[in-house]
Amino acid sequence: MSNGPRAKLPPHLEFHAPIPRMTHLEGDLRAAPGARFAILASRWNPRITDALVAGARKAFADNGIAPDAVDVVRVPGAWELPLAAARIGAAGTHVAIIALGCVVRGDTRHYEHVADLCAQGLMRVAIDHKLPVLNGVLATERFEDAEARAGGSHGNKGEEAALAAIEMHNLLEKLP
Repeated sequence: MSNGPRAKLPPHLEFHAPIPRMTHLEGDLRAAPGARFAILASRWNPRITDALVAGARKAFADNGIAPDAVDVVRVPGAWELPLAAARIGAAGTHVAIIALGCVVRGDTRHYEHVADLCAQGLMRVAIDHKLPVLNGVLATERFEDAEARAGGSHGNKGEEAALAAIEMHNLLEKLP
């Protein structure tokens, strides 16, 4: 290979400005001073959702977020979570929202409608409001599967959602 002049690129492949070097960015578990978080939790399947809320609260406390910086809002079921999240997102008072609930498969397709459309609604809120909205809504085949993910053998998904909320808040503070 020679060190001579480079071949001219076709016009549609020419670069007119240098490509900026990308920096490695990631969040950590530090929240900005004054940051407020919202936990939205379904009242349906309370044995599960109460454990998820407790896990989320513990994760916040363990990472230096004061209890009075975390608002808990209860809604009837998972179906109502996106609307409550949208209202909180529109208010602009919280840096992240954690949605917690539990939908267990039954004998009808109702489970699929609720779980799928809840997830879609939560994602829409995140994108529309440019706000981390963490989906901690368990969608399981059996109640025992939900118990395993609400402080059982598979950990606590409420705790995991809260940690992700802190990290995403921190990351968004660093992004342009």
